[in-house]
Amino acid sequence: MAIISKSILSKRGLDKLKNKANELLSRTIDQHVTLAVTGLSRSGKTAFITSLVNQLINEGNGTKLSFFDPVHHGNFIAAKRVPQQHYHVPRFDYDAAISALTSEPATWPEPTHGISELRLAIRYQPKNSILKYATDMATLTLDITDYPGEWLLDLPMLKQTYQEWSQQTHALMTSSPRAEQSKGFLTKLTQLDPFACASEELLAELAQEYTALLHTFRYELGLSVIQPGRFILPGDLAGAPILEFFPFPGLDSLDGNDYQNAPDDSLIGMLRLRYLEYKEQVVRKFYREHFLRFDRQIVLADCLKPLNKGKESFADLELAMSMILESYHYGKSGIFSRLFSPKIDKLLFGATKADHVTPEQHAPMVALLNQLIHQNKHHLNYEAVQVKTLAIASVKSTNSGVSKHKGKDVPVIQGKTIAQPNATESSGIFGQKITVFPGAVPSQLPNDDYWQSNNFNFIEFAPLSGLNKQQCLPHVRMDQVLQFLLADKMI
Repeated sequence: MAIISKSILSKRGLDKLKNKANELLSRTIDQHVTLAVTGLSRSGKTAFITSLVNQLINEGNGTKLSFFDPVHHGNFIAAKRVPQQHYHVPRFDYDAAISALTSEPATWPEPTHGISELRLAIRYQPKNSILKYATDMATLTLDITDYPGEWLLDLPMLKQTYQEWSQQTHALMTSSPRAEQSKGFLTKLTQLDPFACASEELLAELAQEYTALLHTFRYELGLSVIQPGRFILPGDLAGAPILEFFPFPGLDSLDGNDYQNAPDDSLIGMLRLRYLEYKEQVVRKFYREHFLRFDRQIVLADCLKPLNKGKESFADLELAMSMILESYHYGKSGIFSRLFSPKIDKLLFGATKADHVTPEQHAPMVALLNQLIHQNKHHLNYEAVQVKTLAIASVKSTNSGVSKHKGKDVPVIQGKTIAQPNATESSGIFGQKITVFPGAVPSQLPNDDYWQSNNFNFIEFAPLSGLNKQQCLPHVRMDQVLQFLLADKMI
């Protein structure tokens, strides 16, 4: 029995070694790409991945990918889903997502709440690379990793002590628009003795209250800076004590020696200990196991909803984008760096929901997103990372046209609005087909005059009806997305 077990283990070890060797060979000749897809919750990650997969596996049935060179030049053959490499990572549920988009009535797929993966094998005819001398048909393996942008917001915590993080978070919570919502929670904390013996029940109760505050900030106030990100998207950590901590106010006023020597079973000691565990076991673990593997990245950003919410919501989006970009470690990927320390060498920013405004507003959407990332983008360009910004709609939900208003042509979009569960008859447009000009998108960061006179009216639309699983989903610029992220690997 021992001999058989040893034989099985030996075979598994050989298989693992072969798989690793094949992966390294693929990386050497650029036949493997790990594409990371992220964005803050409700920015459209699920729809994006579903559309990207759909466009590739259905190419030839319906809409052509005109701006994707492998299709345009005729060397794209086919793509199919294949089993993913990491069995311990949840599979991205493409079937459920495409079923939602093609049902009657069509609905948006359920958003993902953690990390997931999907693998595609893309067949093509090499024309310009060294592969053309060895084969008439090559295969590009594309691993797509979906993860919440909120998790990226945690990476700056790696450089912060618990005291520094508490001071930064407290400053946010005492500033508008968070201050009014945070008042009751912060008052409770000021009544606690930080050096008293910790109560597990009290910590859990206060952590739940802090988590509820984060949900309010994100989903009611429309804010983007949420820390820790796992509190609102816990994944498999839901209910774990490692998520039961919160920022404590006034740490700078405590005696430094008393704070440093606080026992682990004191209130402040346990909060500090859990913060450190969270950094090491959650944040750093994600960085090591997943983030370092990524070759290429797309960051999806919904700029329209913060424009609707107002000045403070938009300023918070700007802060979140700078925190996200601060987390990356980029560099040009040569053969050796790809073999031993892969780094992201292409970064795409997608201004999502471009179909929710009229076509001439797409250029201002791109300009606005470029303004949001300007300082960081300059640094990335300096590091020889290719950066691009596009206004996209992963799955088109409106049709554009021109309407007459007071004798003048006015650009408009037409679509069916999403029915609101609490909407009344007097709420008007919900669940109805409407034709509207939603307003002009500013091409620069809005000033005070914009917010005072703003009549921008972003409306959520449902997917178009009559979509087919076996045909390419209607989109805006997904072919340009594929061109930037994959075309150079298929020549």
